[in-house]
Amino acid sequence: MVCMVEVTVTRKGQITIPARLRKKYGIIEGSKVEVVEEDGRIVIKRLTSIFDLAGSSAGKGDVEELKRLLDRMREEDA
Repeated sequence: MVCMVEVTVTRKGQITIPARLRKKYGIIEGSKVEVVEEDGRIVIKRLTSIFDLAGSSAGKGDVEELKRLLDRMREEDA
C-alpha cells in the first residue's frame, strides 16, 4: 500500500515526518534516516542501527557451535 502525505519544506529545507509514519517505522528523536534519489524521486529510508538488532536472534543459536566457530576463526587468525 502506498501512503502519500503532503508536508511543507521550511526555509532551511527541513520537513516533518508525520507522527503516524514515525510511529509505524520506529523513528524517534536521534534516529538516522537516509535520503536517496531513486528514479527521479526523493525517498527517505530509516537506517537500522546495531542497537535495533540487539536480541533479534536470541535463542536461535547453539552456544557450543558458536564457541567452535570462534575457535576456528581464532586459529585462522593465528
